[in-house]
Amino acid sequence: MAAIGSSWICALALCAVLGDALLPFIPSGTLVILAVLKTAQIDGAPVLLGLGVAVSSFLGDLLLLHLARRGTPLLQRRLARRPKLAASVFRVQQALIERPRGAAAAMVVIARFVPAGRTVLDLAIGHSPAHPHRFLHWSALAALVWAAYIVTLGWLNSHWFDTAWLSLAVSCTAATVVSTAIARIVRRNRRLAAL
Repeated sequence: MAAIGSSWICALALCAVLGDALLPFIPSGTLVILAVLKTAQIDGAPVLLGLGVAVSSFLGDLLLLHLARRGTPLLQRRLARRPKLAASVFRVQQALIERPRGAAAAMVVIARFVPAGRTVLDLAIGHSPAHPHRFLHWSALAALVWAAYIVTLGWLNSHWFDTAWLSLAVSCTAATVVSTAIARIVRRNRRLAAL
């Protein structure tokens, strides 16, 4: 019965990671941490879960890139209704064009850690006149880095604390603190660049 419960939470976490490219309010990080906590004692499970998370994350990027390239009416309406999102997408497009390859690659990886950053980045790349294939290997790298980070965070906390609820609380708090700190650094750098 425990194995069935673990497999359901893992499947739910992978679906959440896939879907949060389009719907960034999905708590994919929390679900991945919960899946790690449920499977931490099974040999090899965290590694397999990490690989699954990386693949789901990359596939989510491909899906949103495809939808953005096709000019899906749903995405067009979403951008039209949300001028701040449209402005963010334009700003990211410009930054990706103007920056050297290494800086653009770093942007793709960092966006994975910023709340809704992945969505804005994928929309920017999808709406860019440049072909998105040059960004795919960076997206794959970002998916691997984020998957390793979130699974390791859950795994470490599952071994440091005796209770699952405390491990979940500490892991989610740490992930939130890291995301918030990165988002503040990105906003500060954007303001400094505008001066």
